[in-house]
Parts: sequence; structure tokens; C-alpha cells
Amino acid sequence: MVSLREILCIGVLFWEPLTIVLSVIILKKSNMNVQGRIFAILPIATGEGKNGTWRSQDAVLETEGQYPKKVCFNLFGDKIEQFPLTIGQLVNVHFEIDSREYNGRWFTGIKAWKIESGSTPAYASAAAPVAVAQSLPNDAAVIEAVAGGDDDLPF
Repeated sequence: MVSLREILCIGVLFWEPLTIVLSVIILKKSNMNVQGRIFAILPIATGEGKNGTWRSQDAVLETEGQYPKKVCFNLFGDKIEQFPLTIGQLVNVHFEIDSREYNGRWFTGIKAWKIESGSTPAYASAAAPVAVAQSLPNDAAVIEAVAGGDDDLPF
């Protein structure tokens, strides 16, 4: 007959590898993406590696919203032709983050594995257009305030 102590020891031996495998599966399934407009497309870089010639291209997209951010991502190999990009194009980039060590320093890159073109970002469709022009002063009021000269700014 197997004792409870033996069952617990066997459970611990098998539990840790199972936990590690489940963690890896969960990390693989995570879906990271960013939406925005293509801001810049950098030239294609090529080189020779141990497996032959490689090609890589970086592109920068700008998110939309109140505080837009620029995000540089990388297309590698056949992904360059699979997902052709143009400046100003609205895209949804699915990516994975990869870090590597080189000469004692760590470098992190965003590698795109799928790009959907023309999708509307969720935050852009949820926000209502704002009438900014109505809240701004008219030109005459701005000229009057500047010409008044009662400010004590040194410039």
C-alpha cells in the first residue's frame, strides 16, 4: 500500500514540471498587440548568418488618443513581403517581445508576427469627436492680449 507521504512526494516531483509547462503554454497564448498609424518605414537591413542570408525591416507606428506614443517594431524574413506597409496606413500589429544579451548588455525588441490592415482602434471609435474650435478665443482676442504688453515676460 502507498502511504500519503509517498503520494505527496510523487505529486511534488510531477507538479513542478507540470507547472512550468503550463506557464510556458500560458505565455505562448498571450496576445499582445498595438494599434495605430504607420509613422515611418526604415530601410531593409540584410546580413549573413550561420543559416544563410537574413533580412529585417523596422517600422514605427504612432498610437492614437490623447497621449500618442511611437512604437518601433521589427519584421523579419518573409514577413516583410507578407505584410507590405505604407506611411499613414492604419494597422493592428500583433507582436512578441524578445530580449537578448550581447557583450554583457541586454537588448529588447518587438517582433511582429501578424499585421491586420485597416482595423479601427477600439479607443478611437469609443471617443466622441470634440469641438475644439468653439472653445478657442477668436483671432481678435488673441491679438489684443498679445499687443496689450502688460505681461512681464522677458521675451
